[in-house]
Amino acid sequence: MTSFTVALVLVVATAGVLRWRRPAWYWLTFGVTFAALRVLIRYTSVMDACGLTVPPSRWRLALARMSHRPVPEYQAPRILRVKPTRTGLVLRLKLRPGQDAFDVAAASDRLRHSFGMYGVTSRELRSGEVEVRMTGYDVLKRVQMPAKVDRSPMRVPVALREDGSVHYRDYRAVPHALTLGATESGKSVYQRNLVAGLAPLDVALVGIDCKQGVELFPLGRRFSALADNPDTAAELLGALVTHMEAVYQLIRADQRISVAVPDAEIAADIWDLPDDVRPVPIVVLVDEVAELALFASKEEEKRRDRIITALVRLAQLGRAAGVYLEICGQRFGSELGKGITMLRAQLTGRTAHRVNDETSANMAFGDIAPDAVLAAIQIPAEARGVAIAGDSTGGWSRIRAPHTTLRQAVNTCNQHADRTPDLPELAPFRPATAGATPPPVPLSKAAPATT
Repeated sequence: MTSFTVALVLVVATAGVLRWRRPAWYWLTFGVTFAALRVLIRYTSVMDACGLTVPPSRWRLALARMSHRPVPEYQAPRILRVKPTRTGLVLRLKLRPGQDAFDVAAASDRLRHSFGMYGVTSRELRSGEVEVRMTGYDVLKRVQMPAKVDRSPMRVPVALREDGSVHYRDYRAVPHALTLGATESGKSVYQRNLVAGLAPLDVALVGIDCKQGVELFPLGRRFSALADNPDTAAELLGALVTHMEAVYQLIRADQRISVAVPDAEIAADIWDLPDDVRPVPIVVLVDEVAELALFASKEEEKRRDRIITALVRLAQLGRAAGVYLEICGQRFGSELGKGITMLRAQLTGRTAHRVNDETSANMAFGDIAPDAVLAAIQIPAEARGVAIAGDSTGGWSRIRAPHTTLRQAVNTCNQHADRTPDLPELAPFRPATAGATPPPVPLSKAAPATT
């Protein structure tokens, strides 16, 4: 056996092992080259087979007749750019006259099969231009977030989409959101990623965890206020409403509208205020909303009405005051009582992990993205962390957050505990653990979540 043969066998064996054990490494070393060649060589025939070609124009037919040349072939969309990525390929196509972006989207599954890729999605960039994203392997099987992500105030990377792009939680674009999921669906891991992403930002975190605080209280050093029972939650939400009204008074005082003031300088929310007077934004995380809505007596019913009324007011008016809601639960339907559907209508962002029935999926997507309902109920029980994310535009995508242990989230919150703002209105609800900032505990060492 020659040295060349030995080297070839070693390369093939290495490629096989990488494809089995480390698909991301295989893609970056071997897969991207093979896939790019496969796409470029098969492109015209695949587009023709998938019905994505158009007849030649009349002037080309006339020119062929006058010059006695063969009739021109059907034309496929023109490739403007082929861009390799860490998870697949991105094709930018220029559509021919008579073609539509929906044609490409409808043929995405046939393109996936014909090009030998794991997944294919498409979106329209502008009139006549379509971006086709192809993934070379299952990026949601072992989620690895890219080293470089776009970071900006109130924009947090929390998960990876099935097309390989990063899923962001942008509070300025989508102020309030609802996260649903059954027990052991990965909802808590998604919430930990969200808290860990918010911890380094200049933002106040407020938590309501009526499961006696088992989810949020270990992260208490980064929280400005926490409540672990419905009674405290009612008082905390009332304090947030009072804070919101005070912020509106601050905005009014800073407007000073006159003829000489340009439109761009008129303050309408906290982000239009100068940096030195802008209040810190607040993200309110509710771990289980059903615990706030259930009642067993007349007194508890009155408390429940106060809580839901405060949440609805914060959802309707909180955006301009910099108050954002993250509401989690297993179900979020009208059986929770009056005011629930009004609150759900204000929650623009929707994320659904594995649910136990179609009704729960309808609670999340039935009124905004009916196609996402079927995708949500098809998430298998063994795929913990996989979720469907959608919004009021009707679009949706399959996502998965990287696995983050409670110890990792605690270390991140402890590391950034000095960023915890002290809000006078919320001082009575600040957790007792928020004062000290111990060094992070190594992940391999068993230790309690708080000291």
